[in-house]
Amino acid sequence: MSDENDWVVTASADHAARGKAESIVQASHGKDFALRRMKPGDGVVIYSPRTTFPDGPALQAFTLIGRVAEGAPWQHEIGGHQMWRRRVIWQSGRIALIRPLLEDLQITRGLLSWGMAFRYGVTKLARSDYARLAREMVEGG
Repeated sequence: MSDENDWVVTASADHAARGKAESIVQASHGKDFALRRMKPGDGVVIYSPRTTFPDGPALQAFTLIGRVAEGAPWQHEIGGHQMWRRRVIWQSGRIALIRPLLEDLQITRGLLSWGMAFRYGVTKLARSDYARLAREMVEGG
């Protein structure tokens, strides 16, 4: 049995695009606790409730999928703030709107207030959810 985990990180699509360009993930407003739980090989999916932070138009889609790369989290200065980051190998793929997937994913199945599943910024994701999202985003459905 694998000791890899899968994670969903909540970030606006513009922040996700920056992360893809830099091959990193940054979560929980730059804190390190969630990134330290991740290990090389773990799956990472970005859920983007909005196009831009903090109040851009609603998107409600999974925008990136990948795997945590080798190496530990590190600090990077942004605008006078020390933010924690971790390397990720992002896969090429398409975005996946969440609404058609709500009943397919354990994280949202049966929830009227499904958006609450993403409120903490980083949440452990069921293996089956990561596999379903990989099929949708990378393999085309």
